[in-house]
Amino acid sequence: MPQAAEHLHFNREEYLAWEANQQDKHEYLAGEVFCMVGVRQVHAVVAGNIFSALHQQLKGKPCRPHISDMKLQIDAVDAFFYPDIMVSCDERDKRADLYLEHPALIVEVLSESTASYDMGMKFECYRLILEFKEYVLVDPERVKIWLYRKNQANEWVLHDFPGNMTVRLESVSCVLQQEDIFEGISL
Repeated sequence: MPQAAEHLHFNREEYLAWEANQQDKHEYLAGEVFCMVGVRQVHAVVAGNIFSALHQQLKGKPCRPHISDMKLQIDAVDAFFYPDIMVSCDERDKRADLYLEHPALIVEVLSESTASYDMGMKFECYRLILEFKEYVLVDPERVKIWLYRKNQANEWVLHDFPGNMTVRLESVSCVLQQEDIFEGISL
């Protein structure tokens, strides 16, 4: 889990006002604020590759991809996160200004310092979003992709993508090729 930012405690309105004047990004969970540190180049390249592929495939369609500068609010746990990538097909999010609330797809690119948080606490919070259907975790160090997809029974099923298998994102009707995801990084 990321480090708390000097024991700062806010309610959500105070957090939003304070965050608007900060140079660094901070996530918020139930009154606690956590500083988001910069990422390694491999993380930025992979996230950029995924965003670019989604952006190209979603042109002219009702879903819109967002990169890590857009906040996600999860009211049920009083939280604001900065997912690496999220895609929303919800009209309410198209009218949103500071944060989204209804993404269908979230992608997190893992790093050594955040992997357990992304796979655990964050995923637990994300699952409270009714419209949320797919969660993609990408490990650029291991060149590995995991996809959790919510099925008809509202159970989250893990899909593993060994080798160079195509990643099908049913929630947004997109296809990602692994060679495109990992393009530009040393394997």
